[in-house]
Amino acid sequence: MYAIVTDNEITKLISYPKSLVIGDVRYPAKIFSVWSASELNNIGIYEVIFDDSNKKDEKWYINTNQSYDFDGNEVTATYGTATPKAHADTLWTQADSDDGDLPSDKSVGDVKVEGLKTQLIRTIKQQASGLLAPTDWYVVKASEVSDYSVPTNIATYRASVRTKSNEMETAITNASDTPALETLYTYTTTDGVQSRPLGELPTLEI
Repeated sequence: MYAIVTDNEITKLISYPKSLVIGDVRYPAKIFSVWSASELNNIGIYEVIFDDSNKKDEKWYINTNQSYDFDGNEVTATYGTATPKAHADTLWTQADSDDGDLPSDKSVGDVKVEGLKTQLIRTIKQQASGLLAPTDWYVVKASEVSDYSVPTNIATYRASVRTKSNEMETAITNASDTPALETLYTYTTTDGVQSRPLGELPTLEI
């Protein structure tokens, strides 16, 4: 990306090299590939330098729009301070009801906007359910055939999925804020092994 600077002010952003008019002169697109940076600067064209130091993972944060600045030497694009997404649910309040904003199918105390915890716990439940589904038939068969029982390794595996799922849900519930949730999901490498504080749901060893 490039910026056109006139009288020390950014007047236009250019997403890709193209023919353009500056003053009374039309310049071909090829100047972006054959001219040096200083030659482009001399006619007011600067390549934008992106500073992503304030940009955070959009799974956990809401980033600001980028702002562009010319300091007399270069044009930079930067982000402001990111806002953590809500980790807890937002509920409908009595004030919402008094103001007439409460939907007819909702009550005071119902969830208005789901927070990250609710979303993450739902995902864990779905993942656990997906892992259990392939072995559900063992349980169904055991309930329908009197002389059949679920193999020990299957029963043990299914119990371990539920146990770990509950542990993960508890860890999510107990996270104090959004950065704490992010930490639970952040992988680190120790002795060549990647892991995260939240851990992983078990898989069935065949």
